[in-house]
Amino acid sequence: MYHMPHHQNQTGLAPRPTMRKRERENPCGVCGHYHKYEEGEVCGVCGHRIPASSEKTSIQVSAFPSEILPEFLYLGSYDNASRSELLKTQGISRVLNTVPACQNLYKNSFTYHCLQYDKILPFDDANKFLEQCEQDKARVLVHCMSGKNRSPAIVIAYLMKSKGWRLAQSYQWVKERRPSVDLTEAVYQQLQEYEKNIFGSIDSNNSALPVFPPAAPPPFSFGFAKINDPAPVPAFNSAGATSIFSRPSLNVPPQEFTFGASPTPKDIPGNPVNDNLPNSNASDIQMDSS
Repeated sequence: MYHMPHHQNQTGLAPRPTMRKRERENPCGVCGHYHKYEEGEVCGVCGHRIPASSEKTSIQVSAFPSEILPEFLYLGSYDNASRSELLKTQGISRVLNTVPACQNLYKNSFTYHCLQYDKILPFDDANKFLEQCEQDKARVLVHCMSGKNRSPAIVIAYLMKSKGWRLAQSYQWVKERRPSVDLTEAVYQQLQEYEKNIFGSIDSNNSALPVFPPAAPPPFSFGFAKINDPAPVPAFNSAGATSIFSRPSLNVPPQEFTFGASPTPKDIPGNPVNDNLPNSNASDIQMDSS
């Protein structure tokens, strides 16, 4: 009796090797899907692969948030906050949302705290929530839309308050763990004010602090109108204004004006020739009776 070799199935083809479950437990650290990223396998969901040497950038964007304090404080973007399975793999159970426009997607799985959106960041409100998370030994994600400005500022303020670090040390700590941090000048000034409230002074003599370009000087002008300024519109037939189309009247009676002809001597007043001209009316001339 013929026995089918072990390396073939009933179709006559060698069976495809199945990946054991334990090899699929941890998702890809870049795209968040399950594929052998380190071995060069292309992701079957999004097509992610290891970039060529010419495609690599200095800042690698990860699907996982940045760990700021071990097993406690994480910093990320809205994209990080929208990947519930990845957050669970890191043990994150609470989320601090610094932008109300970002929806809290998984209220049944995570405890959310949403800050009010305002130009002035509510550092004290955020610190109160983070302190409670630390007391409960709960891992928390702080996020905004891109994880570059608002949420890093909240984390920096928390480090100043809880660790007693100055602004420069707190900023450098966060920047080293999340290189994509890019604070705006307005947010940085708020952190300086918060540092002053905590320590009584501002420590600005540190090379680790971000450097902002100086404000651009006002544009130099020679007195000419700007390009965007509306051009003055000429007024026609306005009261009290002389029109560019007006011409002085000739004051010539119409019956004495002849087109194409120059005035004759009789048309010129005061010409002595006019006194010697005969009268055109014959009835006015007296006839000689002799």
